[in-house]
Amino acid sequence: MFDATLITLRPHADARASGLRAFDAADRYLLDTLADGHAALVASLAADPAPPVAVIDDAHGALVAGLSVLGVRRASVHHDSVVAARATAENVRDARLPITLDAHPLETVARGARLILLRLPRSLDRLGAIARAIAPVAHPDAVLIAGNMVKHMTPRQNEVLGAAFGRVDVSLARGKARLLTAREPIATVAAAHPERSRDRESGLQIVAVPGTFAGASVDIGTRALLHALDGLPDAAVALDLACGSGVLAVTLAQRLPAARVIATDVSAAAVGSARLTTEANGVAVEVRHDDGASSLADDSVDLVLLNPPFHVGGAVHTGIAHRLIAEAGRVLRPGGELRCVWNSSLQYRPVLERIVGPTRQLSRTRKFTVTASTRR
Repeated sequence: MFDATLITLRPHADARASGLRAFDAADRYLLDTLADGHAALVASLAADPAPPVAVIDDAHGALVAGLSVLGVRRASVHHDSVVAARATAENVRDARLPITLDAHPLETVARGARLILLRLPRSLDRLGAIARAIAPVAHPDAVLIAGNMVKHMTPRQNEVLGAAFGRVDVSLARGKARLLTAREPIATVAAAHPERSRDRESGLQIVAVPGTFAGASVDIGTRALLHALDGLPDAAVALDLACGSGVLAVTLAQRLPAARVIATDVSAAAVGSARLTTEANGVAVEVRHDDGASSLADDSVDLVLLNPPFHVGGAVHTGIAHRLIAEAGRVLRPGGELRCVWNSSLQYRPVLERIVGPTRQLSRTRKFTVTASTRR
């Protein structure tokens, strides 16, 4: 039923580079279960011009595409990743799917929803935040169907969902995928709150929305980069690219008080964290929910700090780091500087030399290398 539509979808660029498709066995399992096990609910949603259905973290649009095949013409959607949001919107447009998507923040995406489809996150904190956000606002008879590949799942996910829903059922595995179905949303469950801590070494206050990489701590890569920030060049505009909780952005604002500091991240949770972290430390940083630095013009930045991720979904892949390095090279003015930390085993220096310019090593351990590259 779904194949003819799903094969027309394209994965986003980072997923394509790592060999991923726009749908997998978990998406198919979820859609088949929806069609076969919830026929009456699907029929009522298809007959409603404003159906109470929500879709959360659909990686490339497979779930909303499946809904359109089932006759659903409208859905509320929320994506943590701006890349996933764009890929979903582009696939709906390019495949001419007869479904309208209404984007919402997490707190309101499931308001009144009788059906909620979720691509299960790997982060238990992120799952808890989702469950606690949607349960109080969903319809009392709401059904949540969530899925992922078994290798990315854990029994703890059942417990996390069970804190916000009265009943959680676990499917048998199919095609190395598994589903969780939750019912009886608990209207009185409390929302998840950001985590707060003070980093002893830097003195920074760190605030992390659930699901942010490293939480309210300084990850070891960022720590290595913080140790290599002596002698920063003067900068009118400085960028923390892939900012996470905003630790590097706050440090830039403190060390370069005359600079305009910008922080970008693909994750809405990270963006929320960076905003809270900058507020907690009393500095001014412009935080953007962005794919790399796509909102910034060429040759517009004097200094970039980058601690790039090296995972696409659950797969280790260097393509996303290479793309972020290219973004840094694009936005840097000639003579501008990129300071980058990377796993020493990944050997990024030739890439930095080729894409950005002359590169010198600032520090190196068995785990991490920090370099400074000057834009040609």
